[in-house]
Amino acid sequence: MTTRIAFFVGVLALAWSPAAVAQQTFGGNDCIEDCSGHKAGYDWAQQNQITDEDDCSSNSQSFNEGCHTYLEDPNRGSDDTLPCRAPH
Repeated sequence: MTTRIAFFVGVLALAWSPAAVAQQTFGGNDCIEDCSGHKAGYDWAQQNQITDEDDCSSNSQSFNEGCHTYLEDPNRGSDDTLPCRAPH
C-alpha cells in the first residue's frame, strides 16, 4: 500500500512540474510568463534600426534577448512566438 501511495505522489509531482507545462519561446529563448519583454526588445531594436549587439544591453534579460533576436532575424516580426513542450 505504501508503495502505491508513493507511486501516486510521484506521478502527481511529475504531472504538476513546470517542465510538463507548455512554454513559449521567442527567437529560441524561453519566455518566463509571456513573451512581452522579448517582443518589446525586438520592437525597440526594429524601431531604432539597431545594428550593433552592444546596443542590446538593458537591465532586462528578456528585452536584450528580443533585441538580439532582431539582429539575428530582422524579418521575423515580433509577434512570432512558439509554444514548445518539454521532452517526456
